[in-house]
Amino acid sequence: MRDGTIRYTENLFFYAPKIMKLTIEKLTTLSAQDLIDLAKIWPEQTESDWQASLTNNRMLFAAVFNERILGAVKINLSGDHGELSDLFVREVTRRRGVGLYLIEDLQAQLPQVKSWEMKTDGDAVTAAFMQACGFSLEGSVWKKN
Repeated sequence: MRDGTIRYTENLFFYAPKIMKLTIEKLTTLSAQDLIDLAKIWPEQTESDWQASLTNNRMLFAAVFNERILGAVKINLSGDHGELSDLFVREVTRRRGVGLYLIEDLQAQLPQVKSWEMKTDGDAVTAAFMQACGFSLEGSVWKKN
């Protein structure tokens, strides 16, 4: 386990015949490798953007395989409400359950959160994904209670 992380593990079947260990981590510090990986996920953002996600009521969850971040999402907590933002899974690992497991597991790690939301980006792929995660579109916001 890396320092400063909380780790949960799940076996996921990928297209290859072997089982891969994917972990969902609530990041509390960012290693040099994390910074490299996050730059691939969010190239338009900076280290200070990611560091800001580790303070106060903000969190950064990552889907990690072989100590590399494959996907991540930022969370802003307010009481029993969680707002997701910047949800992204690297292109090379999409359609393999990484994003779904990331969302499901972070919800399990935060049982005090009773309602979730994420602003829509209008993308049809995102819409199908959010529906698969149990969210419904209300106006311009995806919601799950």
